[in-house]
Amino acid sequence: MQHAVGSPLPPPPQGQGPAAGWSPAAHHPGPPPGAGAHRPAPAPPQSPGFQVPPPAPAPHGSFPPPPDTTGHVPLPPGGPVAMPSPPQAPAAPDPAGTIMAVLLIGPAGAGKTSVAKYWAEHRRVPTAHISLDDVREWVRSGFADPQSGWNDHSEAQYRLARRTCGFAARNFLANGISCILDDAVFPDRPVVGLGGWKRHVGPGLLPVVLLPGLDIVLERNAERSGNRRLTDEEVARIHGRMAGWYGSGLPIIDNSQLDIPETARILDDVLARSIASPPPW
Repeated sequence: MQHAVGSPLPPPPQGQGPAAGWSPAAHHPGPPPGAGAHRPAPAPPQSPGFQVPPPAPAPHGSFPPPPDTTGHVPLPPGGPVAMPSPPQAPAAPDPAGTIMAVLLIGPAGAGKTSVAKYWAEHRRVPTAHISLDDVREWVRSGFADPQSGWNDHSEAQYRLARRTCGFAARNFLANGISCILDDAVFPDRPVVGLGGWKRHVGPGLLPVVLLPGLDIVLERNAERSGNRRLTDEEVARIHGRMAGWYGSGLPIIDNSQLDIPETARILDDVLARSIASPPPW
């Protein structure tokens, strides 16, 4: 899984501002330290057109260039974020205290967003939640709603949102903040599937599938409104395609009979096993 990263910001131009070429002696003429009561000789009168020579420039390298930063937040390194390493001790990995990136996959109504938010809020390390649907809907005028038909325009906005999510995840991880992303990734669509997430986030991303029964997702979908609400036929079609994750090697959680805290606890157990033995994807 690869993490996309943007180019670092250029450092501020050198040799500008009050610090460049500044010399105390040039701005504060007077006796050197320890000169006692001796007064300096008066300066000779200046003839018309006489100019005081400018102070000598500071030696090259006196002021090291500032690091590539955005404010006080360092930009991420160029390489992809690696898989979280299990501790050297024989004890089982503790996902609650490990910096990691998680991709929560599931159909509409699986509870991805609710579980992801709860999981992020109850960890011992700083953790961010990044919802691909939320990022897609940053586009207001001209939003290409997939419910109106999946076409080149909606796919382009999906790809753009996924790259944005990947860049955000890389920045969070580079600054010691875990993240959990959620997306309805189909196993039969590699173009808009895990391949894209692997390119934009990297091999350290841990995918987990959340797949309750069809009756559960239909019930949850009925409680939605706006463009998040799908027809029952669409929900059933998506749920059927998601069943393709069985046999894929990815961990799957059936949360049909689980509440949100229980699902988050099982998610921690699954992630502990994934850190010790990463899934083949």
